[in-house]
Amino acid sequence: DDIVDTPGGDPAARLADWRRRVATSTPPADDLVAVAWADTRLNYRVPLRYAEQLLDGVAADLSKTRYATFEELAAYSYGVASTVGLMSMHIIGYSGAEALPYAIKLGVALQLTNILRDVAEDFARGRVYLPQDELAAYGLSDDFIAAGRVTDNWRAFMRFQLERNRRLYREARPGIACLDPSGRFAIAAAADLYAAILDDIER
Repeated sequence: DDIVDTPGGDPAARLADWRRRVATSTPPADDLVAVAWADTRLNYRVPLRYAEQLLDGVAADLSKTRYATFEELAAYSYGVASTVGLMSMHIIGYSGAEALPYAIKLGVALQLTNILRDVAEDFARGRVYLPQDELAAYGLSDDFIAAGRVTDNWRAFMRFQLERNRRLYREARPGIACLDPSGRFAIAAAADLYAAILDDIER
């Protein structure tokens, strides 16, 4: 997300440059990041479409600042987070296609944790990722976020968000057993550390 969030320059131009670098299998020798990526992609047979979907997700931040429903938000989260997990699986190793839905779900869970943690920071950038229909259902709005108030409605709204996020972590957990044993601990630790952030938010 630094592609679009870094101050200065033209974010769209940076994004276009990354698309070019990601797609090439023969980058210039002095572009060390692109060389490393091309080597990794080819050696581990990482599908290029995942990297392209990741950049599509990042590109959404250039034009989309609100999400009407959770379904919209989940699609965005797939783009910016689940794709990373899907690419990582090819490097770690996994048992078969049955692992993919778990990786997708874990990516969404991780991204939702980021969103719930960074509500104020994202609002300062002009973005509200929280589903608009769910905010409205609890009598909340962008104006409420701007004011930074914590009310009973806000607490109830956040309890709903936190429980869904925790449920996604639980539902993704069985997928860790689908990974090569050498990579299971790292993924489990990352999931546990991120899930613990929800406890901090709740407090």
